[in-house]
Amino acid sequence: MPYPLPPDNPPLQLDEALASRLHGAQQALSRLDLAGDMEPSIDWFIYAFVRKEAVLSSQIEGTQATLVDLFSFEAEPDVAPVNADVKDICNYLDALAFARRQLTDPAGLPLTLRLLCDTHHPLMHGVRGADKQPGEIRCSQNWIGDTRPGNAAFVPPPPHLLAQALSDFERYIHSVDTLPALVRVGLLHVQLETLHPFLDGNGRVGRLLITLLLEHWGLLSRPLLYLSLFLKRHRQEYYSRLNAVRRKGDWEGWLAFFLEGVETIASEASTTARNLFTLVSQDRGIALARADVTVLSPRLLELLPQHPVITPLTVIKLLDTTRPTAGKTIALLESAGILVEATGRKRDRTFHYARYLEKLKEGTELV
Repeated sequence: MPYPLPPDNPPLQLDEALASRLHGAQQALSRLDLAGDMEPSIDWFIYAFVRKEAVLSSQIEGTQATLVDLFSFEAEPDVAPVNADVKDICNYLDALAFARRQLTDPAGLPLTLRLLCDTHHPLMHGVRGADKQPGEIRCSQNWIGDTRPGNAAFVPPPPHLLAQALSDFERYIHSVDTLPALVRVGLLHVQLETLHPFLDGNGRVGRLLITLLLEHWGLLSRPLLYLSLFLKRHRQEYYSRLNAVRRKGDWEGWLAFFLEGVETIASEASTTARNLFTLVSQDRGIALARADVTVLSPRLLELLPQHPVITPLTVIKLLDTTRPTAGKTIALLESAGILVEATGRKRDRTFHYARYLEKLKEGTELV
């Protein structure tokens, strides 16, 4: 059974070191939000960073698909993906979009267990775990590691005690607490992971909860933080910090780790946003300076950050043009070194906005 929230036995100690870590994380989040405000095309970064978080959070759970796999599928959604695990990532995107719509709609659901259940349903639809009661709180015991609860690495609360624990969890989300909001985000993530309310998909829901709370409580105005990159880099410490809370109430150790992750990734994301915008601006200059530039070339370039993998058919649809004109536009950007052909084929070719993808995909490669 989890320790209750807020921690009170012993009470959470925000000592000088932890307070300093909290301040650094809060400042980094503010800078990330400001970086978004300063960019004229914030939709680029929301599109890219949400997908990066979806890929990374899914990879932590064993999904063997990359960011490029996702973009390739989005370029040809009517073609079955080469990597079937892409479906897990698409589900994560659908689940997050659903939850954000609910929270921003005056008639939508508030941040409650019902919302988390309704978000869990599209997350698990048609993928591994689809047979494990998507959208429903479990009525049987689950565990992590080995073959049974008796030899498992972690056993969450039994079903008959889960309802009250989840009620306490939901009550804490909406309670008045003197602890800083970012600290509460960290506490709630651990608590949901410990309760493990679903038969599958708990890790992804727990990390999705971080994204929702950061925006819901005004710590970020848009979902620009891909914290799962830090958790993937330090996966073993992530698990050990969660277990230290469960076994001995080491909230301080977890929070130091969590806040370090927020500060690290928020700072990196700010830099990435600036670098991506600079790259697109430079490539726009390269394209416009060419003697053979056409009207459609810069138009396609403006669309590439949200379509960094394209096919001729993609371009026909995006620009509402003919196949010959689409081919000519692609060829111009290819000769400028902006697009790179990725298949090596003469037909059914795919093109990557290679330098953009190289900067964006850092950390999403399979290891």
